[in-house]
Amino acid sequence: MPQHAPQQALILFAHGARDPEWAGPARRVAEALRRERPDARVELAFLEFMTPTLAEVAAAALADGVVQVRIVPLFLAQGGHLKKDLPLLVEELRQRYPACQFELAPAVGEDQDVIDAMARCAGR
Repeated sequence: MPQHAPQQALILFAHGARDPEWAGPARRVAEALRRERPDARVELAFLEFMTPTLAEVAAAALADGVVQVRIVPLFLAQGGHLKKDLPLLVEELRQRYPACQFELAPAVGEDQDVIDAMARCAGR
């Protein structure tokens, strides 16, 4: 029986940096999420300095039949990029792909479990 491509994509959205090693933790989060969510397409996209971009990842996912996209910012808090830049990028995607449902999640750093994990780590 042929395996069908996932209809949902989880796009982890990170800032990006000039140093390629900076993306290591984000790549490890993506790998862990792929193991946890084999039913979804999991991708990593960057705002600047690194590729792929959010638009590139979304285009590839939709070309493969994805109809729902959840964008999860790998940021600690809702700063300027998440208040201004990312909503504009998501609106552009909604305009370009009206048949797809795009959901923008809060920054992961604002989740209480993430805050607790950082506090445990810092307290070691």
